[in-house]
Amino acid sequence: MKKVNINDIKEQAWQSPGGKYAVSFKGISEALGRDSSSLDLSERHPFDLEWNRVPPGKQNFPYHAHSAQWELYLVISGQGRVRHKDGTTDVVAGDAFIFGPDEPHQLINSGQEDLTYYVVADTEPWLQITRSAALSPDRGAPRNRRGSMLQRNR
Repeated sequence: MKKVNINDIKEQAWQSPGGKYAVSFKGISEALGRDSSSLDLSERHPFDLEWNRVPPGKQNFPYHAHSAQWELYLVISGQGRVRHKDGTTDVVAGDAFIFGPDEPHQLINSGQEDLTYYVVADTEPWLQITRSAALSPDRGAPRNRRGSMLQRNR
């Protein structure tokens, strides 16, 4: 068994150059030994668990969809709005929601305190190689999980 305490995991911050998008995260799976770059089944997990924090007034990432990845969210604290293909839905602590492949989504902190949540994503072996390409319907460009532009392989 491997065990970690989330309070012992270093928080890493990411923000877009213009500051519109901002999220901090703790890589729980990595702290438990997951090696996302390995093709050895014993060195990676079939899923990825992260703790995320979005400051008030910020959006986690541009509106996007993953080409072959599921993401399950559980809100821990704060309040926000989730943008999806059918509009937006308000969320609060205790709410859980899920997105399948090709389902566009975005989290927006609409409250006065941090919006914190867990996200669990499946990690198919080939996704580790491609870094889970995400498509941004608003921009039409593929992006990786942290929002960086990906090169089209055509």
